[in-house]
Amino acid sequence: MTYRKALAWLYSLQRFGIKLGLENIRKLLDELSRSGGFQAAVGDLEIALPWKVIHVAGTNGKGSVCAMIDSICRARGYRIGLFTSPHLITFRERIRLNGEMISEEAAANGLTTIRNLVADWDPHPTFFEVTTALALKCFSEANIDVVILETGIGGRLDATNAIQSDVSVITQIDFDHKEWLGNTLAEIASEKAGIIKPRIPVVAAAQRPEAEKVIRAQAAECEARVQFVTRSYDGSPIALRGHYQKQNAAVAIAALRAAKIDVDNSTIARGLAAVDWPARFQKWDERTIIDGAHNPAAARALAETWREVFGDQRATVVLAVLSDKDLRGICEALTEIGDSMILPRIRSARAAAPEDLAKVVSSITPPLPYSIASTVADALALAHAKPNPILITGSLHFAGEVLADLRGEPAAFEECAQ
Repeated sequence: MTYRKALAWLYSLQRFGIKLGLENIRKLLDELSRSGGFQAAVGDLEIALPWKVIHVAGTNGKGSVCAMIDSICRARGYRIGLFTSPHLITFRERIRLNGEMISEEAAANGLTTIRNLVADWDPHPTFFEVTTALALKCFSEANIDVVILETGIGGRLDATNAIQSDVSVITQIDFDHKEWLGNTLAEIASEKAGIIKPRIPVVAAAQRPEAEKVIRAQAAECEARVQFVTRSYDGSPIALRGHYQKQNAAVAIAALRAAKIDVDNSTIARGLAAVDWPARFQKWDERTIIDGAHNPAAARALAETWREVFGDQRATVVLAVLSDKDLRGICEALTEIGDSMILPRIRSARAAAPEDLAKVVSSITPPLPYSIASTVADALALAHAKPNPILITGSLHFAGEVLADLRGEPAAFEECAQ
């Protein structure tokens, strides 16, 4: 298949929805291993890879922690495979080798192999299962030293949890994906803590008491040593802004130590100074910030970072949120720093309608003035006509659409068009 045809096939798998569980991914990786397309030792429970594996779960910060670990390791000269989600502009962002996105050719060839392998499967592997298998296939072919795997949803039944790890990392846990993970913090923490494996060290960010209790219990059951990282990193400048990124950096460093990956302080400093992770308080120009805050906790952290950088200056907030998120919680956090809101209609089918978002904004006391824009380009034009600094936020999907518009590139939803 060509790259576009391969992506069209992959995106067609979204019709199978999200199916949490490990049976299909284990079967898929086993078949890939038997066919020679994947190097691994496939056991009854976990699949052992011939590299160091750092497995990262959590609600907020897991992408930044993965990016920091990747950058530090590359500063030391290690060959790195990085698997993250979602992507912002191009699917290939999800799978990186030594800091570079996989090539279109590698994606097309790998997806063709997997499609032929699973053509008659029932149940059919999902989008995320196939993407996970593609990443591991690409890593297997690249002679790497360290793999960094970010979970998609949850942890216990996430496809990445089929892999044996050298350290289990859990970033801040908060409310998100309630329909899949549970309605209480303890239930969500239980799913995230499902990545903890017998006698494999655990590194966790500071947590609320109910989440910490769950993590400690799971670690004890697995006879796994657990470290909660409560201090921030202040040893050198970090390319990513915000105090919470100093907390993420401390977690990343602790994870490297727990996995017994050799990095010294100068390597850590070089890696953190060079880390690049778009849509995390990303400064586009002198007055425009792009951030993918997609739940209330992330929005509150965003508001705190805004005050760190802009002081009392209030923002023109350009906001688009996916419909399954906590719209009110996100809006309440952002009204603390907003002067007005612009609500564009975006191309994601999952996005809340601007009119529905407007009702939420209007119901908050005191309400912010708002306007609705028919496109992202119109929203940006309206924002630039105002004197305030501009904050573009609400979801990573929206951040990706904005970045694509600003760069003049095709967005992810256009990438697989025939």
